[in-house]
Formats: sequence, C-alpha cells, structure tokens
Amino acid sequence: MTELTPTNLFTLEGKTALVTGGGRGIGAMIAEGLLGAGARVIIASRRQDQLDEAVEQLSAIGPVEAVAADLSSEEGCGGLADAVGERTDRLDILVNNAGATWGAPMAEFPDSAWDRVMNLNVKGVFQLTVALLPLLEAAASPDDPARVINIGSVQGLHAPDIENYSYSASKAAVHHMSVVLAKKLGPRHITVNAVAPGPFYTKMMAHTLDTFGEEITAATALGRLGQPADMAGVAVFLSGRAGSYVTGAVIPVDGGFVTTL
Repeated sequence: MTELTPTNLFTLEGKTALVTGGGRGIGAMIAEGLLGAGARVIIASRRQDQLDEAVEQLSAIGPVEAVAADLSSEEGCGGLADAVGERTDRLDILVNNAGATWGAPMAEFPDSAWDRVMNLNVKGVFQLTVALLPLLEAAASPDDPARVINIGSVQGLHAPDIENYSYSASKAAVHHMSVVLAKKLGPRHITVNAVAPGPFYTKMMAHTLDTFGEEITAATALGRLGQPADMAGVAVFLSGRAGSYVTGAVIPVDGGFVTTL
C-alpha cells in the first residue's frame, strides 16, 4: 500500500501549532487550515476581543486556544513562549504572522514608523523563534522536522507604488532572515520557510483594495484576489509530510502578481 496518499501527505493529526496574529486576516485563514488538517492550534494576538471572536468561530473546526501577547518586544515574545510551554511540551509548527504596516509620504515618514514596524515584523519574528526553540526541538526529528513559517509579503519582493517604506523593507528582511534561519536550524531538524502573500482582502489591505482593487486584481496573472483556501493550502503543505524537505524557500502566493508584473 502506497503511503503517497493525500491523507498521509497532508494530515496534521497529533501536531500542535502556534499562529501569531491568528485573530483575523491571513493568520485566521492559516489557523483554520491547520485545524481542518487535524492540528491543535494556539492563536496569539494583541487584542483579546479579536481572539475571543476567533476562538468562537474556529472551535467548531478543532481544538483551539488563545493567548494575548504583544510581540513587539523581547519580553512579550518570551511571555508568549512561556504561555505556550505551559500548554504543551512540544511545538510542531510555528507560524510567525503578526505584523504591522505604516504609510506616509517619504518626506513625512516618521522615525516611529520604522521602530514600530521593524520591532514587530522583524525583531519579533526572530525573538519569538529563538524563545520557542526548545519546544520546536522537542518536536523535531530527521523524518518529520518541526516547521517555522514566516509570513512575508510580495511587497518585499518588488518595489511597491504604495509609500510604506518600513513595511516593504521589513518583509524583505523577513524573507532573507528565513533563508538564514533555514541554514542555521536545518541541522536541528527544523525547516524555515517564508510565504509572500499577494493581494488578499484583509483589514490591513482593505483601504488599498477599496481604492485600487480593480487595478491590483488586473495586475495578477489569474485576475483575482487571494482566497482563504489559497493561504490555508500553502500552510498545510509546508506543515505536513508533503513539505518536509522544503526549507529556505520564499513562496509567493499572489496569483502571479510579482512574476508577471
């Protein structure tokens, strides 16, 4: 009997995942996909009200818990790692999705916008990953590595027209940091990959898509915006047996927005 069946390749039964920024948007899409594949999921977000609403919706799919955390500081990352350690002795999947953006003309772009965005989008990803290494290593094996999935952006792959200088720079940094961490953590049986979403209708993208949605949609090769299944699908692939030999990759999920722009 072949083991190369969809169930064997994509099941996440028995695995535990942490999804930061899991209360809404892309994080919630990923959390739903991991739950549907059989994982136990812990979601984290700064706002408790978002977490409560997400848990109410996601609990119909599978076992989900929530932890409120501000990941813009090393203390916040350490606190979340401690909270996860109180709930499980191993972490199979870490999805670093929490992020912030800022838009302003170049001459008016404030120093605070660099600190806020870089602290959460770059330093927070690194610090949380380091804080969770003991739990990731406890879940890791040569045949079934632990997984780290960092959420970047197509705006880190090309020069966007939008004046969000710190955001696009931060996402380019996330992509390269994922490659560096993949090399460092591979011998410890931990894969690290980045996903670069294109245009998905989320709260972060709502204003841009409400203003330029037709032009952005027309710029994708597939002529549509991303759907929850598109983001959930790549996360399940990278988390399951099918993705166990993929590390150091930056995967655009953008309908061809970057490659055909």
